This record gives sequence, structure tokens and C-alpha cells, in this order.
Amino acid sequence: MAKTIQSFPSYENPPVIEVVCGVLFKPLEALLAPHLGLLWEKYKSEYPNCREIAPLTPVIERFEGQAEMRLLLADIPPLPRIWFIRTEDNGIIQVQRDRFLHNWKKVRPEEEYPRYHKVIEMFRDRLSKFQSFLYENGLGVIEPLQYEMTYVNHIPQGDGWIKMDEIGNVFPDFCFRVNQRRFLPEPEGFNWRTTFVLPNKVGRLHVTIRNGISRDKNIPIFMIELTVRGIGNDKSMEGMWPWFDLAREWIVRGFADLGSNQVQKDVWRRKE
Repeated sequence: MAKTIQSFPSYENPPVIEVVCGVLFKPLEALLAPHLGLLWEKYKSEYPNCREIAPLTPVIERFEGQAEMRLLLADIPPLPRIWFIRTEDNGIIQVQRDRFLHNWKKVRPEEEYPRYHKVIEMFRDRLSKFQSFLYENGLGVIEPLQYEMTYVNHIPQGDGWIKMDEIGNVFPDFCFRVNQRRFLPEPEGFNWRTTFVLPNKVGRLHVTIRNGISRDKNIPIFMIELTVRGIGNDKSMEGMWPWFDLAREWIVRGFADLGSNQVQKDVWRRKE
């Protein structure tokens, strides 16, 4: 796997509002609904709230020349996806029969992004507890099929842009040509999707840029979501951590590549 460069773009005021780390694995057929209540006890002191959500459908990254990966469906009924929610609502553990994820979420304007090393350590700790639970109850072991990491960023109206056709002020690669001879008016909305392949085909970076409305202030925002999915040659549990470091590098450097220098300097206050 490619060596990760240690120096990364960094911001005093980053627009990131959520980071998700996860692993997709072969279905744990022995994991039943009653076990999820027992699992909650391991997290309940910090994650006292619980919700049932529809399970996520597996999406596997494939590349030309790679063998097709077949996911066998279990004969037992599907389990819901369970959310264990942190007291402050700024953390979620998600568990289903073939997936484990951890979300960090920004829920208050004054809350600061805790940075990658803290986020990945939280994921590692919660995943370790899940692994211990599986071992203690004879429910099998995690056999990774794919890892995933997502950064969600919100750029509110006023941070480098006012009108929708000023998207190029923030993301120059996605500019909207403006002149008096155009027939089309300012766009009402947009949803751009772009993908990039990581070195040695260990994953793919998916970038989505779209418009929306912020829930807290009810103002227009640009949303940029960067997701890396894939897996390296080392498919052991320890092999996932260098993969996450590489995924983080592609997300952070990719975000800096896409953002305008002016907004990075004046709004997000880039340090280097």
C-alpha cells in the first residue's frame, strides 16, 4: 500500500460536520436480536439512547480484472440496524449483522471537530468492544469485506458564495458559466458526483456536491460529501488501520484540491 505522507492541509475553522468510519464483513448468522440488547450494555453508560433503523444494503467496490464478490444471504430473517446514540447526540454506533460503523457528528455551532486521530481512536475502541462481545458469546469473528470512511462538510450561504451560480467561488472545478446571453437562469439545485481510484485499486473516492438547507439555521448550504470505500491486500483486522490512514489522506487532500484557495484561506483559515 502506498506510503502515507504525514503533512496534511489543516484548517482552524473546517466545515466538517460529520465523520463516519465503518467495516463491512461476512454476515454473522449467529447474531440474533436478543444479543443486541446484551451488546447495548457494553456501550450504554456513554450511549444511553437506542433506535431501530432499516439495514444498509452492501455496496462493494469492484475493479476491472477483480473476481466478483458474492454475498450470501442468510436463511434467518434480517435484523434491523441498531443505533446506540451518545448522551450529547454527537456520536452514534451502528450495528447490523454484516456491518459496524461509528459516527462523530457536530450538533452545536461551538463544537470543534476533534480531528482524525481522535475519531479513528473512538472507532477503534468501539469496534474492539464489539469484537470482545462476539468472542465472549461465541458469535463468530469479523471477516472484513470492505472498509469505508466518509467526511460530510457544510458550507453555508455567505461563506464564499451568495447565489447558487457562485458554486465556482467555492469549488472551481464545478463552476456555472454566467453571462447575459444565457437562456437558463440561476440553477434551482444541483447534485454532482465524481469518482477517483486510489493507488493499487485499494479503494475508490466518491465525491458528491449538492445544495441543501441547514437544519439549525434554515439557510441554504453547499454540501460536499467525500467517501472512500475499499480494502487492501491485507484483509486482517490489523490491516484496516493503514487503509484508513490512506483513506483519510485522499479525503483531506482531495477536499483541498477541490476547494478554492480564497475560501480555504479566508473562511476555513487554512494553516499551511
